[in-house]
Amino acid sequence: MGMKKYRGIEKKQARWGFFFVVPSLLFFSLFSFYPIINAFYTSFFDKRALSKAPPAFLGLGNYVRLFDPSRAASELSFLNSLRATLVFTVGTFIPLLIISLLLAVLISNLGSRKAQKFLQIAYYTPAILSSVVAATIWMIIFDPRGLGNQWVNALMNTPGVDHRWLVDPVMEQVSTMVIYFWKYIGYFVILFITGLASIPPTIYEAATIDGASKNQVFWRITLPLLKPTVVLVSVMAMLQCLKTFSTQYMLYTNGAPRAPINVITFNIYVTGIQQQYLGRASAMSVVLFVLMLLLTLLQFNTTRSEQVEY
Repeated sequence: MGMKKYRGIEKKQARWGFFFVVPSLLFFSLFSFYPIINAFYTSFFDKRALSKAPPAFLGLGNYVRLFDPSRAASELSFLNSLRATLVFTVGTFIPLLIISLLLAVLISNLGSRKAQKFLQIAYYTPAILSSVVAATIWMIIFDPRGLGNQWVNALMNTPGVDHRWLVDPVMEQVSTMVIYFWKYIGYFVILFITGLASIPPTIYEAATIDGASKNQVFWRITLPLLKPTVVLVSVMAMLQCLKTFSTQYMLYTNGAPRAPINVITFNIYVTGIQQQYLGRASAMSVVLFVLMLLLTLLQFNTTRSEQVEY
């Protein structure tokens, strides 16, 4: 009797659990799963946004067009967008990961709680701004008469030089990286601080008693125990960089050249919304989705190791 009653309670809990999960499943099905499936389906057709004619089936035609070597010479080709996306991701992701970790360690080691709180708030404040506001602030800084040229010229002792932040192709890419880094560094610093706070202080006390130096404590205790947080931050930072759009769009609409910052998401917008080639834009979306999936799996596989216990 006791076992039957226990199973009855389990079934009742399972039914109620399923009841509470259904709204979330419906939400994700409508706004996440369906768009992904629809984009994959649309990528096989020559679908136009405002055309009343039935879309023609192309098979893999849209994908062949994206990777056509004869179009690679064009500055606005998909292959150029792929290159621009990878350059932006590498140039932003690596500094975000390393510097946010170092800042989190430095802030956590401060003796003053007030100083810790102040720095956490100061670094996190840009994260609450929208990407449009962040880009607008930095476009003012990158103006030829703005603070960007003044800061760099003061550091390099090159008074009066215009570094053409929003005109030169290389500097334009650097500008988008700086804007993105400034906006999101505080968010990842907070994540690392949270991970550091979960490490028991008794471990550091034991290491200090054993005579371990600060470098040994960081590399042999802090970093191994912080590995789950490092993996989380690295995946989130990489996906955030691959999805970048607003910064590039704001710079382009204010006169910056499109080719150096024509990342995949921006190319999707231009192709699907402005040029109205929905099938071609859907193919780009599928390629971006597969790229994000493969890079995420690669990160999980390369960082996989035995769980550290303490």
